[in-house]
Amino acid sequence: MTFLEHERTVLEDLLPGLDRALASSPLQTWETPGNPGIEEFRKAGGPALLVPAEHGGKGADLLTAVRVQRAVGSRSPSLAVATTMHHFSTASLVETAAHGNGMEWLLLAAIAEENLLLASGFAEGRTGQGILDPAITARVEGDKVWLTGSKKPCSLAWSMNLLTTSVALPDEDGTLRLAVAVVPADAPGLERRPFWKSPVLAGAESDEVVLSDVEVPADLLVRTDVTADGGLDRLNTVGFVWFEALMTASYLGAASALVERTLANPRTAPTVRAQAVTAVESVALMLEGLAAETAEGQIGDGVLARALVCRYAAQDAINRVLELCVEALGGMAFVSSGDIAYLNSACRALSFHPPSRTRMAEPLAAYFTGEPLRIPS
Repeated sequence: MTFLEHERTVLEDLLPGLDRALASSPLQTWETPGNPGIEEFRKAGGPALLVPAEHGGKGADLLTAVRVQRAVGSRSPSLAVATTMHHFSTASLVETAAHGNGMEWLLLAAIAEENLLLASGFAEGRTGQGILDPAITARVEGDKVWLTGSKKPCSLAWSMNLLTTSVALPDEDGTLRLAVAVVPADAPGLERRPFWKSPVLAGAESDEVVLSDVEVPADLLVRTDVTADGGLDRLNTVGFVWFEALMTASYLGAASALVERTLANPRTAPTVRAQAVTAVESVALMLEGLAAETAEGQIGDGVLARALVCRYAAQDAINRVLELCVEALGGMAFVSSGDIAYLNSACRALSFHPPSRTRMAEPLAAYFTGEPLRIPS
């Protein structure tokens, strides 16, 4: 079996035609603003990847999704990063169903049937403040709810059909409970603004989404029974495990693209090729082990801690791959094509996603000595 053959076979089985489409054009085709990659993802049925099969989706588990994201990332890092946020939103909506009123299943069915894309307004970067304290705030008058706030960067800002966001709403006795609001992209008061100025990962459409007193239709507001002292940790933890695993797989795919180019270069020393493959495949094995563990359904602090360890180990391994491959491919490859420099830059963005290794150093050390896991803001 050749390098990446298994992951690309999984991608073809679930999203037929997407890998062929991405492979048919140069890397930079998919990395610029307004590129056709997101539409190719939609045409292949990508939005339905994590929707349960009983609701018309493809029912992929985390193990399968990790393989898909690595394959996509090897062709287009921007598309992998952008679609990770869609998958994260979908996974959060699936998990919300355990506490919701049934409406979330109708939304999931619509995502699968109509190939709807979700942008994420969840407070995934601010977990220390809690999911009941997101960047989007709610104003409530009777049965009506209006949302105000800004999410930046927000991937899929221009291609999204729906924005999903967590909000805190009071119940009859004033207790704040979690709700998931789903806002149509064409809702009055929703505005998109340019934000992302770097050419790296510009194809992910990571711009700003602003809500100015946007009314949420009653059938697009999923209220749950989760309170600050209730089952909140489960929802938060599951969401973060999916986020870290899929984002790590996406950047692993980008690093794998460099390894693939190195393997194809006959002048590269066999020892360098072996070292580069070993580095990325060791991360793939860690990710797949983590994903297999989640299949048992018991996702708690231990799984989240291991997801973070896997992500930080991936950062180290990817840095090693960049060092090996860029040098091995040589100066002529570097100057004759923008691919090497681009992938070298794109891979390093994994370290920018929350929570940072620096912030998590003390909490992880404390966890592995017996204390509860804490994710600071």
